[in-house]
Amino acid sequence: MPHIRPVSDLRNNFADISRIVHETQEPVFLTKNGYGDMVVMSIETYERKLFASEIYFKLKEAELEARSTDQRFSHAEVFSNLKSRLANEADGDNA
Repeated sequence: MPHIRPVSDLRNNFADISRIVHETQEPVFLTKNGYGDMVVMSIETYERKLFASEIYFKLKEAELEARSTDQRFSHAEVFSNLKSRLANEADGDNA
């Protein structure tokens, strides 16, 4: 169930809102004159949601690219290519 509080609670009950966002790892929705105004969440929750959003974006991007080509790579080819790139970057850093 979402936590919905009036925006005045941010000033009057900040410690309570802080406790809620950290304990539940869920945002608190703040209202102003009965309408949604802003959302408060912990930094950890924000970073987790941002990371998930970036992953979904990258997966969607890969899905669209896969639709535009018939070229496919095996697991072994992908990891071989990654290892090679990492080795080249490591050699470049040491030079």
